[in-house]
Amino acid sequence: MDRLSAALGRIAPSATLAMSGRVIDLKAQGIDVIGLSAGEPDFDTPDFVKEAAIQAIRDGMTKYTAVDGIAPLKQAIIAKFKRDNGIDYTPKQITVNSGGKHTLFNALVATLDKGDEVIIPAPYWVSYPDIVQFAGGTPVVIMATVAQNYKITPEQLDAAITPRTRWLILNSPSNPTGAAYNAVELEALGQVLMKHPHVMLLTDDMYEHIWYAQSPFTTMLQVCPDLYDRTLTMNGASKAYAMTGWRIGYAGGPAWLIKAMADLQSQSTSNPCSISQYAVLAALNGPQDFLRDRNAAFKERRDLVVAMLNDAPGLSCPTPEGAFYVYPDASGVMGKTTPKGKKIETDADLIDYFLDDYRVAAVHGAAFGLSPGFRISYATSAEILKEACTRIQSACAALV
Repeated sequence: MDRLSAALGRIAPSATLAMSGRVIDLKAQGIDVIGLSAGEPDFDTPDFVKEAAIQAIRDGMTKYTAVDGIAPLKQAIIAKFKRDNGIDYTPKQITVNSGGKHTLFNALVATLDKGDEVIIPAPYWVSYPDIVQFAGGTPVVIMATVAQNYKITPEQLDAAITPRTRWLILNSPSNPTGAAYNAVELEALGQVLMKHPHVMLLTDDMYEHIWYAQSPFTTMLQVCPDLYDRTLTMNGASKAYAMTGWRIGYAGGPAWLIKAMADLQSQSTSNPCSISQYAVLAALNGPQDFLRDRNAAFKERRDLVVAMLNDAPGLSCPTPEGAFYVYPDASGVMGKTTPKGKKIETDADLIDYFLDDYRVAAVHGAAFGLSPGFRISYATSAEILKEACTRIQSACAALV
């Protein structure tokens, strides 16, 4: 009676959502806990976006829509890709989904068979390998260490490709590290892909507008346009526009793939929320100047967190170039013992120590494929971040 499918056995619950759930439970008990585990901006959805959604409701835009997005939103996405990335698409090359995770799910389930391999640089977003495995594929993980600034090299990519390789997933700026590939680095990876025409590229640009490097954000097709026919360029409204709950992701890619993803979606979720689509339409077509102000605020928070974590005994925190995460290396505290006598043997032990003894929630590095380390989201106020980092400093100083 309680038998579950083999496919479900190939995935695990999201570690980031699990930690967020622990934080919610502790807060419900009245416990003073600082949650830095959720990848969610503390900024509000812009008012002009809210008003567009309200107007859509008033106008009766509450019915079914085309399976993979309304025509006006597809046109806005086409304009966005042209404006921001210099990429040309037609409506048949655009998909709109219920969040970026849904976009990934559709693309991988639509294209993977048993034995197909998907190359995933680590540290990776927790959902990449699980979705690959659910679809029947095999994740092939390339380690991008802190010494490499959490970025893979062309040599590593070339060595990982086999005749069974179906996709490379490339996330820049990265969740969980904030590492970002510049144009030169992307072109070098693109040249490797040009040698292997059977490999497709899924470039996850969700953090495009949260960018701190001196050089401008670049996506792969801007430097390697010859990869156009086998690249799915994914983005969404969640992070830049603070619309995580609206659940809209989108992508541009080959028409055959977009159609396959629509076919799959027609038998799963059907269309994304109609009201959310009109809200994202307004977000993409509306004023974009507020993005610079929010980006500046994120950069100030990044600088605060990096400085304070580097002052914590045993931690070493690189300075990320984008997104709103840091990924400190915790090698220096492994093997130490807490005041209560518990030995820190893994980064999961360290995170439990932070939460249980100092009431700070982060996510352990093993969840992202590279240990020992952990991810902190600094998408909250400077005051909260300062208190959290002070607690982490005290926690590390107490280890012996």
